[in-house]
Amino acid sequence: MRDLILIALQQEAPELSFNAQVFYTGVGKVNAAMTAAELITKYNPKRIINFGTAGGVTVKSGFHQVTKFVQRDMMCCELGSLPGQTPFEDTIIIDNGDGLTCSTGDNFVTDSNLLIPADVVDMEAYAIAKACKKYNVEFLCYKFVSDGANKDSSNDWQSTVSQGQVYYLDKLKELNVSLM
Repeated sequence: MRDLILIALQQEAPELSFNAQVFYTGVGKVNAAMTAAELITKYNPKRIINFGTAGGVTVKSGFHQVTKFVQRDMMCCELGSLPGQTPFEDTIIIDNGDGLTCSTGDNFVTDSNLLIPADVVDMEAYAIAKACKKYNVEFLCYKFVSDGANKDSSNDWQSTVSQGQVYYLDKLKELNVSLM
């Protein structure tokens, strides 16, 4: 397959669930990294497209392309990294880096006062970007802002989780991805 589409959960895009090119990674970086690496070695795709929900840090709504990825699980700066960025891990930049920055971590952000050097937060994109970089696969990432990365995030996400689907379908048409 030329293009693979990775989404964390089926409920983020239920209409895509019957497509042979769509794969669900599960929640979190470990699941996303394992799934991406397995699919790359099995299918040898030219491109991976990641869709999904994200909490908004500097943006509060909408559908956005993400082109810079940081890993945030260590919230310290004693080892020379910025607050909210894991030491000894590089920022991954794709294309020309003109899109938003996504901070990926294995936690659901519910405190908008945290120092997170990003526009959006999620739980999978950095891991998928890193697998694509390692295996030299083109990576495109688009996030639907489902919540404000604040105390209301869980409720907001639950009520908006599938609202990005219409944007994903439009983007696939724009990218000339024919669904099987």
